[in-house]
Amino acid sequence: MIRPMFGFRPKPKKFDYPFRYYDPEKDEKEKRRKRIKFETHTRRRPAQFTRVVFYAACLALIVYLISL
Repeated sequence: MIRPMFGFRPKPKKFDYPFRYYDPEKDEKEKRRKRIKFETHTRRRPAQFTRVVFYAACLALIVYLISL
């Protein structure tokens, strides 16, 4: 707040822009090198629905045993 009163003016930020030219051969090499390799897992996790049904059945069994 005080700086503008003493004649200070903000200056634009300086930066260096690296010029880039399109090179199709280099672009293809980069694509081949940076290709993502996916790992596949053969193990299958149990479905959420079966887990919920299992817990509901256990809860029903516990409630049935308590009510006897």
